[in-house]
Amino acid sequence: MEKIEIRGLQSNSLLLIGESFKNFRKYIPDTQIIILTDNKVNGIYGKYFADYPVIEIGQTEQIKTLSTVEYIIDKLLDFNVGRNSFLLAVGGGIVCDITGFVASIYLRGIKFGFISTTLLSQVDASVGGKNGVNFKGYKNMIGIFNQPEFVICDLQMLTTLDNKDLISGFGEIVKHTLIANAKMFAELEKHTDNVLNLDLSFIEKLVADSVKIKSHIVNIDEKEKGERRKLNLGHTYGHAVEKVLKISHGKAVTKNI
Repeated sequence: MEKIEIRGLQSNSLLLIGESFKNFRKYIPDTQIIILTDNKVNGIYGKYFADYPVIEIGQTEQIKTLSTVEYIIDKLLDFNVGRNSFLLAVGGGIVCDITGFVASIYLRGIKFGFISTTLLSQVDASVGGKNGVNFKGYKNMIGIFNQPEFVICDLQMLTTLDNKDLISGFGEIVKHTLIANAKMFAELEKHTDNVLNLDLSFIEKLVADSVKIKSHIVNIDEKEKGERRKLNLGHTYGHAVEKVLKISHGKAVTKNI
């Protein structure tokens, strides 16, 4: 397991590459834990969180709205969630984005963390402290910068993904290599079979190296005033392509690099 730290202006975030999601409890203080997940992930991993209150949402970009935020807050109130409670996301980028946003505004902020279940989320969406929702068709129009307490990237969870989801994650990895690591790009070209066959030892190194690139940039410029804008490579038109062509985020980004 490799540990990487992001040092935010208000709080720090510990990124745990190769940690088992089953060990999440040791990173959370003795307090009330609420699980926020989507219906697909809950179907696969829900048995591991049966002892905790669970809020389940959908999977698509269309549910990343203020209406979903209201629904979650209603559930938090039902569970009598207080300021010392902990909101834990178990899912991909959409779940992590929404969780971070809700945790940041509920009672003016409660602690939160991520168990990142997709490759795209492990290398990009769950890393860096950007949390938000869409508004009237505009992607991530309402949001906040706030770091999760931790992000667990359990590589075993990637074995449940289909090829489309894996390719989306690799798109963001390629973006990171083009920004900062030519050697890593060459390794990707050389070991294509390891990637396509999901060689987890190789994938773990890819995830760790990719997260190091992003975390280094975020540590310099958390709130995207300058240096962090590099991470938008491929995204300016990529978001439009993703929406119009109905293709995955990572694939849309790579089409516009």
